[in-house]
Amino acid sequence: MKEKNQETKFIRVLGIVATVMSIAMYVSYIPQIIGNLNGNKSDYIQPLVASINCSLWVVYGVKKKGWPIASANAPGVLFGLFACITALI
Repeated sequence: MKEKNQETKFIRVLGIVATVMSIAMYVSYIPQIIGNLNGNKSDYIQPLVASINCSLWVVYGVKKKGWPIASANAPGVLFGLFACITALI
């Protein structure tokens, strides 16, 4: 019983760390967005595809009650779209 409890705790901690790292990955679009706004345009394809991918994962997470999946990918939708839009305008 103790071993199962440790495994459950490990999975919970792993989920929290993975969620934080996922959010950090999408927040890292901020320098690209700033560069785009300052006239140093970058490619729009990668953030657009990331945004679409994250949208699919958010829908999956909401439908399957996988809130860590949905919350980890929600920033990717926003930051990816913003990076894409600022690269185009």
